[in-house]
Amino acid sequence: MVSGLPRSGTSMMMKMLEAGGLEPVTDNIRTADEDNPKGYYELENVKKPDTYKDWLPSANGKVVKIISMLLENLLPEFSYKVVFMLRNIDEILASQRQMLIRKGEEDNKVPDEQLSVMYKKHLTKIEKYLNERANIDVLYVKYNEAIESPEKYASLINSFLENRLDAKKMLQVIDKNLYRQRSA
Repeated sequence: MVSGLPRSGTSMMMKMLEAGGLEPVTDNIRTADEDNPKGYYELENVKKPDTYKDWLPSANGKVVKIISMLLENLLPEFSYKVVFMLRNIDEILASQRQMLIRKGEEDNKVPDEQLSVMYKKHLTKIEKYLNERANIDVLYVKYNEAIESPEKYASLINSFLENRLDAKKMLQVIDKNLYRQRSA
C-alpha cells in the first residue's frame, strides 16, 4: 500500500514502485492532468470500504494507493506493508489550493489554519493506529527528502519491500520539476 494525505506524494511513490517492478492496482478512471502529469494511480473501490472483500484479496503482491483517512478500513485478516508519504502540511495545503484553482473551484471553504490542525490531528491518530496493528508494517517517507535524495530512498524502500524491486528504475521516475509547492 501507498498512503498519506492527499497531495503528499502518493502518486509519485506509486510511479516509483511501478517502475521498480510492482504492478499497480488502478482502474485508470482518473487520468493524468496538470496537477499529476504522470497519473494518479487511483482505484475508486478504495473509497468504498464495503467492497474491500471483493478486490483486496486479488491485490496481494501488487501495490494500491489508499489515502490515510481510509486505512482504518483495511481488512484485519491480511498483512500489509505501507509506504506512508509525509509532506510539510503547508506544502500540501498550497498544492491542494493550486489544484482547486486550476479546476475553477472555490479554494477557501475551510481556512488553511483549520485544515492544518485537522491534518495534524489525523496524522497523530493514524500513526497510533498503524503502530498498534501487528498485521501492518509501515515505512514513513518524507516527500521532500525522497525528491532530494532519491538513491537513499529507493534503496530504503527496496529493503522494506524485501529487495523485490529494481531500485535503479525507481530513480528514473523522480522528477524534481514536479515539486512545485515548496515551503521556505
